[in-house]
Amino acid sequence: MKLLRYGPVGQEKPGLVDANGAIRDLSAHVQDIAGAALSVEGLKRIAALDSATLPAVDPSVRLGPCVAGTGKFVCIGLNYSDHAAETGATVPPEPIVFMKATSAIVGPNDNIEIPRGSQKTDWEVELGIVIGRHAKYVSEADALDYVAGYCLTNDVSERAFQAERQGQWTKGKSCDTFGPTGPWLVTKDEIADPQNLKMWCDVNGRRMQNGSSATMVYGVRYLVSYLSQFMSLHPGDIISTGTPPGVGLGMKPPVFLKAGDVVTLGIEGLGTQRQLCVQG
Repeated sequence: MKLLRYGPVGQEKPGLVDANGAIRDLSAHVQDIAGAALSVEGLKRIAALDSATLPAVDPSVRLGPCVAGTGKFVCIGLNYSDHAAETGATVPPEPIVFMKATSAIVGPNDNIEIPRGSQKTDWEVELGIVIGRHAKYVSEADALDYVAGYCLTNDVSERAFQAERQGQWTKGKSCDTFGPTGPWLVTKDEIADPQNLKMWCDVNGRRMQNGSSATMVYGVRYLVSYLSQFMSLHPGDIISTGTPPGVGLGMKPPVFLKAGDVVTLGIEGLGTQRQLCVQG
């Protein structure tokens, strides 16, 4: 299934994409794409519905973040061997873990706000993992049992805030609008192999990133298990798993976003996003 949330900011309703690609309203059946709705039982109940009987939604409607109730937006740094190489970094012996503030989360096609004082706002197409049930001390073999599905994320980053302003990466990753998420939460049964998905990102129509999740150093199973050793993961939590090469920081010379730029990105099977950059 492809689950989504639609409507004005802060007033999103739950929905799904039917077999014909139309948006259908789920409001009569679930409160939101969150909590118990993400459990195995909750997803089975939604899957059992006859989508043809659900109210149709105007296709021009704004799409919100595809999941609600996200308590943690956990990100993994330098998790693609080819991306690490382009930035001159060494692949770490364990995953680099940092947090993106949940206040950064926006819809897949909402504007990116260039923060005040920013000179180095960058793009990063990433595979997002959406947690479906409480996970603590999970084995790698069982890790996918705790995953509701996958989504497309853009881990927008301000490189000067991230690396030149002292401290940890979080402040370069957490500005408002730096977490476009969606358009859909795609349940894991639709993704045969999350470690073999084509992914891309264009800026103003120019292909910048053209990679694959096949070059991830630490895969989905490993990351869910690894993180669960340090923190409980809860339904609606998102793990953004790193980016392939082609970010602005890695260009020679570096290229960064400015007001008026348009970023489009996508992952095979997970849909696409489009963001206009505006001055914050």
